[in-house]
Amino acid sequence: MRKVNSILWGVVLVAVGVVFALNALDVVDINIFFDGWWTLFIIIPCTVGLITEREKTGNLIGLLIGVFLLLCCQDVLDFSMLWKLAIPAVIIIIGIKCIFGGVFGGKSDKIMAEMKADGTGVANGFAAFSGQTLNFDNEVFNGAELNAVFGGVKCDLRGAIIEKDCVINASAVFGGVDIFLPANVNVKVRSNSIFGGVSDKKHRNSPQNSVTVYVNGSGMFGGVEIQ
Repeated sequence: MRKVNSILWGVVLVAVGVVFALNALDVVDINIFFDGWWTLFIIIPCTVGLITEREKTGNLIGLLIGVFLLLCCQDVLDFSMLWKLAIPAVIIIIGIKCIFGGVFGGKSDKIMAEMKADGTGVANGFAAFSGQTLNFDNEVFNGAELNAVFGGVKCDLRGAIIEKDCVINASAVFGGVDIFLPANVNVKVRSNSIFGGVSDKKHRNSPQNSVTVYVNGSGMFGGVEIQ
């Protein structure tokens, strides 16, 4: 995915460079600095993010805002409509995401329900205006509930014994949760975030791994990072 991101940004930069060059040679006369040109600094990154990033809600909201501002600058829409439509649009996007999350994210919920029904011990980590580090070296890990509110939680599983599929529910509100996984497990992420996100760019899955760690991440002006 990192290669795709690099390629897309490369295409954008080449296109901009070509336009500048053609303008300089008087081959074409394309006005780069049209009314609302600055909105491209919102639209282009959000568009690239929709294609390359796992967490798409923030990018989709940003793209809609960028397009709306561009249309306002072009006198197609009125700026006064922004605040009238912003909240309904955000609510609709989050609602759609919750629907798809409920439809396609059932396995992790099933695993967590079975663990609680069996009385399997689930670790808990919570930090409010502070920090907490959980280390599971040489311990059997079955799952965890991690919550950070104006603080940070670090969960280190690199030395843990993970014998079967398990679930980590991680929530960050104006804070951050860092999860360190061993190389011999796969990770599957489900994210529900508002102006936050879940990143697993540093972890690599492998077909040889027999165990999967399901991470249900949610962030509100915060983030969950998997390493």
